[in-house]
Amino acid sequence: MLGVDIDTPLADEERDSLVNSIASAIVKRRLEAPAIFFLEAHKPLSFLASQSVLVAMPFLAPLIGAQRMADLSKLLRDRENVDMLISRIEEMASDCDHGPEQ
Repeated sequence: MLGVDIDTPLADEERDSLVNSIASAIVKRRLEAPAIFFLEAHKPLSFLASQSVLVAMPFLAPLIGAQRMADLSKLLRDRENVDMLISRIEEMASDCDHGPEQ
């Protein structure tokens, strides 16, 4: 499919990099609470979500990139990765000061 590897599991470094990238984007946009709520609520469906990413790949790959979509699918396959993402979002949010705008 589009010359992208969807079967090989993510290496630990790739997984950590992807988790950091997603968590950083969420914290940067100040969407920690809705993101954590969404991830917690849909954690049991994470495998289904990973397969949905593959179905959407032909439509979203031109915008996001085929390999990035495949990596996201690999990340969502394992519920422990979703827990890791939630923890990283919480960690980054606590490190970041979201005080009042000046």
